[in-house]
Amino acid sequence: MLKSVLSWYDSTVDRSPDTSSGWPAIYASIALGGIFGLVSMAAALAVAIPATVVTWISVLVLLTFFGKPRKSLVVEGKKLTVEIMKTVAKILIKEGNLVAAVCAVLGYFLLVRKDESD
Repeated sequence: MLKSVLSWYDSTVDRSPDTSSGWPAIYASIALGGIFGLVSMAAALAVAIPATVVTWISVLVLLTFFGKPRKSLVVEGKKLTVEIMKTVAKILIKEGNLVAAVCAVLGYFLLVRKDESD
């Protein structure tokens, strides 16, 4: 995907080298930022899922040791699962957006600098 975005950008710039507008660079940098944001969210999710499961099991075991009856333990487990998933989703989205924004800005400056050196 990265190569296709960069080849699209190179072909767009090669067709119209006299244009001084940075729109192709903006579009390409947003696409690159989005790709890197999604990849970083997937990588964070790969780490977050095992950590979330361990946390969830630990809390349920602690609730069991403190004498919670099974029915209330099931209800608490459902509430806990929803709360943990909401928290993980919020963190993943926030960090993915941050990575996407940083990569988009860096990508824009690198693409503009590449054009100036050519």
